[in-house]
Amino acid sequence: MRSRSWPLWAAFLGAHLLVAVSGWLLPSQPMGDVVLVYQPWSAAALGGGTIVGVTENWVYPQLALLPMLLAQPLALPFVPLLGTAGAYLVGWAVLVTVCDALGLAVLLRDAGRPRRLAAWFWIAALLLLGPIAMYRIDAITLPVALAGGLWLATHPRLGASMLAVGAWIKIWPGALLVAAVAAGRHRMELLITAASATAVIVVALLGLGAGDRLLGFLTAQTGRGLQIEAVAATPFLWAATRGEARIEYSLDILTYQVIAPAATAIAAAMTPLMVLAFGGILALGVVRARAGARWQRLLPPLALALITALIVTNKVGSPQFTVWLIAPAMLWIVFDRARAHAPAALVLLLCALTFSVYPLTYAGLLAADALPVLLLTVRNGMLVVLLVVALRAVLRTPTPAR
Repeated sequence: MRSRSWPLWAAFLGAHLLVAVSGWLLPSQPMGDVVLVYQPWSAAALGGGTIVGVTENWVYPQLALLPMLLAQPLALPFVPLLGTAGAYLVGWAVLVTVCDALGLAVLLRDAGRPRRLAAWFWIAALLLLGPIAMYRIDAITLPVALAGGLWLATHPRLGASMLAVGAWIKIWPGALLVAAVAAGRHRMELLITAASATAVIVVALLGLGAGDRLLGFLTAQTGRGLQIEAVAATPFLWAATRGEARIEYSLDILTYQVIAPAATAIAAAMTPLMVLAFGGILALGVVRARAGARWQRLLPPLALALITALIVTNKVGSPQFTVWLIAPAMLWIVFDRARAHAPAALVLLLCALTFSVYPLTYAGLLAADALPVLLLTVRNGMLVVLLVVALRAVLRTPTPAR
């Protein structure tokens, strides 16, 4: 096993080093969130000031602050050489690499070929997606979701706990947990475990003084408009290339949005559409499970469909959302490799397309240049294709009658 794994580990660590360094070299500040918001948020909490999610509302679930805090001590050795901001970036990259290495160790605990293929897929996805795959909070949730998803097969309570914790860092790992419950195996065990883990987190947060800010992350972005990378914003970007719409920066949510007469109405419709799409896909998964579909063959496409739907119907289209697709694609390779080729290829294509827009041509996108708008249009179209492919796989999951 060791002789087979060392090239993989070397490539894995080399890919992280390459991507981490590229963040310093590429345009459009691909590390911006880490140094501009994560570092100040964590420094304020450590300094006795504002604790986001506790003393004031926050856009993220409260556990997202923990990795931001952990990066602070990891940064200390680099402060004399790089200063506070540069050192924090290195500390963050080290933290993500350690978390990913732990996730890879869980993946390779079984030396089977599907797991090694999944690991090589992860390396490829990381390289194709670039710095955004490391320099965002979403990077922390990927190994958490991967480990939780893998443990669902062998240690369901541990898997459910990990996914519940992941959802309190960034909501999307909760979709994996919901898919597992819908798939039917250990349903009550998963629900009770996830509820227990959530109760512990809630009690701790209330004890810290979160109060009515406990669920602030669910409502913090309700009034925002259409972010330029959102799938629903695509027609407005083409209108912007003709001067019929505008791209403006929102100081409230620190992102670029499209401004057009119909954009506000579209943005308002996206959240109800997301709820309907998510609920409909979930119901489909339950129907297939009750028809006798094996949970290991149903879980990966159902999870990927749910997560892709969260992206396609979202009025936020941040490039780091592509990270969400990597874990369910890896689980698909591990659990049902024969049917995983098309979705895995699509996820890699989406990583490359996302990278081509952010950070490579992002300045042109903000200026509504045709090439980056075209690249983003293709990327958004491929998201819809991936959703269709995943739904088709859910519908075609074999049952005893077939």
